[in-house]
Amino acid sequence: MDEIEKIVEEISFRKSKSKNYEKMKVEEISKELQNIMKFEQNSLKKIEEFEKNQENQDLIIYLKMISKNNTQREITDIQEIYLKKIDSEFLNQKHHLSS
Repeated sequence: MDEIEKIVEEISFRKSKSKNYEKMKVEEISKELQNIMKFEQNSLKKIEEFEKNQENQDLIIYLKMISKNNTQREITDIQEIYLKKIDSEFLNQKHHLSS
């Protein structure tokens, strides 16, 4: 059970320390997006390792669901802000070029 708690805490901790992406530059947001994707991959690897020794498949399904839901929500939020910032910067550059 300790391993389960550890995985859930990691996922919850990641969620609790989410950042204010609106205030970040595009480059910083891009790095954050990469970080959350790596985090998701690592979490799933840990769950798969745990799955090898775990008989309770409902628990594994629950862990995968929590991991996927939390990381996908954060990825979606980051992508939305990222795209807005890229659009904004592109439009600003285009405006400056045409002036």
